[in-house]
Order: sequence, then structure tokens, then C-alpha cells
Amino acid sequence: MLHGIWIIVALVVAIIVMIVFISKFKVHPFIAMMSVSIILAILLLPIQDVPGTINAGFGGTMTSIGIVIIFGALIGFIVEKTGAAIKIADWVIRLVGKNHPELALMIMGWIVSIPVFCDSGFVILNPIRKSLRNRTKKASVATTVCLSLGLYASHVFIPPTPGPIAAAAYVGLENNLLLVMGMGALVSFFALIPSYFFALYIGKRIKTPEDEDNSNLETAYEELKGGYGKLPSTMLSFAPIVIPVLAMALGTIGSSLGWPKFFTFIGSPIIALFIGVIFSIILLFVT
Repeated sequence: MLHGIWIIVALVVAIIVMIVFISKFKVHPFIAMMSVSIILAILLLPIQDVPGTINAGFGGTMTSIGIVIIFGALIGFIVEKTGAAIKIADWVIRLVGKNHPELALMIMGWIVSIPVFCDSGFVILNPIRKSLRNRTKKASVATTVCLSLGLYASHVFIPPTPGPIAAAAYVGLENNLLLVMGMGALVSFFALIPSYFFALYIGKRIKTPEDEDNSNLETAYEELKGGYGKLPSTMLSFAPIVIPVLAMALGTIGSSLGWPKFFTFIGSPIIALFIGVIFSIILLFVT
């Protein structure tokens, strides 16, 4: 077993190896993390304790946040497949206006990536980005950077995506996701503001072939929307995202003010997200 400074060295090397496996060799993150974890455990623990330690760590994490992650992923999947994400995107464009496409795309990505995984969100929203760029003749790089950073900012900071939920569990906040959401949203704003101005700056200096493309992307976007069939209403599209947040807010307020236990019940993360799943299922029936 390793001791002293070599433990830190092993941890640093393990992180580097894991990043290289995922980014360079395209190994699935779960396989990469499990492989590195097993090797690291063998180096740091008595070999007979390795299986039990891995089981205890994984089991403890899944006990506290497993159902929450499943519900969050299910909401995101349904929001994506029913076209609710497209409806949310259209609402943001109407709100911000087509004269500020970079800002509209950043806000759009930030909202959509709360329930939807950021990579899926980019695939869904990129046709909208292209259509906006075509209509406004703004820089392709600027619009792409704004959309990408908006997606990532909420994905890494705001539940119900798995990363923030896992981080909350490690610091004992898995039952207070409303606080985690609020803090995550606040921190993401500090990331978005400089990112927006960086996107405008870099967009003026880097040109791509897309900037010279004047093809009718509006038609392609309308075809994308048509592929979803009947789209849900804007209010119903937001419901799977907003209702769980409101439920958790009621639970927190009710607990502090001595309201009936029902509010504490619906405010627990599992129940709040389950309510979000119910509204997601409603999306399936109306589309």
C-alpha cells in the first residue's frame, strides 16, 4: 500500500488517466471511473477490502440519490422526446427577441439543460441556433459558444442533473435540493456573464464556413419542429421543470413555518421530482 506523499501523487495520476481515457480514447465515463477506482483502491487499501469498499461507496451513493437521479433523467428524456424543449426554446426567443440571438441562445441552453443532458440539449437546440444565425447574420462562433456555455452552466451546477445531486449527497444536502438549486443557479450566473462577453469577443475574430452559408435554414428548422408532430403548450412544457422546484419551495417554507406535514412530504426531493415525472407523462399524452 502507498503512504504519505505517494497517496497524493496516485490521486493526481488517477485523475489525469481518467480524463485521458474519457476525452482521448472515448472510453465510457462509467468504465473509466470504475477501472481507475479499482486500480487506486488496490494501491491504497488491503486487497481483501477493495470489493467491500467499492460496494459500500456505490451502494451508499445510490441509496441517497439513486431515485432522484433516475427521476431527473426520466424528466429530461421525456422533455426532449416530446418536443417540449423546442417549445421552451421558442418561448425564450420571443422573450429576448431576435435582435439578441447570443443572449437568447445562452438563456435557452441554460433553461433546457436543467432537465435535459447538455449533449442532448445541444443536438436539439443547434438547428435553432443555425436558424437564428441565418436570420440575424451573427457570428457562428459567438452563437455556438453562447449556446454551449448556457447548456454547460446549468448542467454542472443545477439539479436534477446527476453531478450536482452527487455533490449535494457528499456534503449532506441531498434532502435540501432547493438550496442546491438556488446556489447552483447563483454560481452559474457568475459563469455566464463573462462567458457572454467572451463569446461576443471571440465571434468577431474567428470566422467559419457557416458564416458564408446563406442556405434557407428556416425551412430545416420548421421541418425539425414538424417531426415532433403536435407540440405541447408552453406552460405544460415548463411544468416538469417548474413544478418540482415549487414543491420543494413549499416544503422548505412549510417546514420553517410549521405548516401541515403534507407540505414537507411533497417538498422532499424524491416526491417533488416524482410529481415532475407525472407532468412529463402528461406531455406524452398531449403530443
